[in-house]
Amino acid sequence: MTYTLSQISKTLNLDFNGNDIEIDGIHTLAEASSSQLSFFNDAKYAFQLPKTKAGAVLIDSEHAKLLPVSTIALITDEPYLKLAYASKLFAHTLSTVSEAPKMGSDCDIDESVRFGSGVVLGENVTILAGCYLGDHVSVGSNTILHPNVTLYHGTKIGRNCIIHSGTVIGCDGYGFAHTKQGEHVKIYQNGNVVVEDDVEIGANCTVDRAVFGSTVIRRGTKLDNLIQIAHNCDIGEHTLCAAQVGLAGSTKLGRNVVMGGQSATAGHLEVGDFSTIAGKGGVTKSLEGGKTYAGFPAVEIKVWRKMQAALMRLVKNR
Repeated sequence: MTYTLSQISKTLNLDFNGNDIEIDGIHTLAEASSSQLSFFNDAKYAFQLPKTKAGAVLIDSEHAKLLPVSTIALITDEPYLKLAYASKLFAHTLSTVSEAPKMGSDCDIDESVRFGSGVVLGENVTILAGCYLGDHVSVGSNTILHPNVTLYHGTKIGRNCIIHSGTVIGCDGYGFAHTKQGEHVKIYQNGNVVVEDDVEIGANCTVDRAVFGSTVIRRGTKLDNLIQIAHNCDIGEHTLCAAQVGLAGSTKLGRNVVMGGQSATAGHLEVGDFSTIAGKGGVTKSLEGGKTYAGFPAVEIKVWRKMQAALMRLVKNR
């Protein structure tokens, strides 16, 4: 879907000065191309403004002067709310149309499986009863989908993967902008999910699609049952997550991270390579790799043990 900037501006009740360029999507300041719209609503990203390649940016008047001359400013005091309204323009159109997938040899597909349009399957793919694969989903060779797996539109699954029953991949991330009256306006999640090769995902997990770009689960990662991966997370290669792990949006886990049962992260942080988060650990800031952490907020486990010992001494001495 492509719109002229004048069409978008009219929808958002905004004015602009500049060429009436065509816009084919929305992305971040750092990733947007000259045919995409972006937004600015957080001063900590001001350093990205002079370098953005976005065709146009939703931005307040104070920071608009920092944009390069090639980028058109759409002046608003509510850039995040306007982003929400704009995101609807580029949302995938849902349809009940079903088409036979393009598939490789030796696939075993239960007759109850339902496909959207443009689905592509590799060789020797097994899909059991009750699964749904939406528009433009791709599944690599030798992958198994157990009963009642749902892959929303645009999801890409690699080779040699196993996805267990009840798991949903590509559902909308939890994103809303808020009006001055306290109403919540949906930000349409127009990215996708990419699951690389040799990944196993347990039963009843949810992996949210990205707002824009991709939520990524990298090669060799193994997820237990009942895990929530929020939008725009990036899960490093060969990571292990035990049951009921929860990752907030834009969390980045390095390679070979281990997360114990019921551990979780806040959003927009990084956990370094070869880190371990003990069960029920709560990660509230980015953590250095190669160490083991525990507690809430998560600290190095030797510190956490000392804290627990000190607390017990206080209790005993009351």
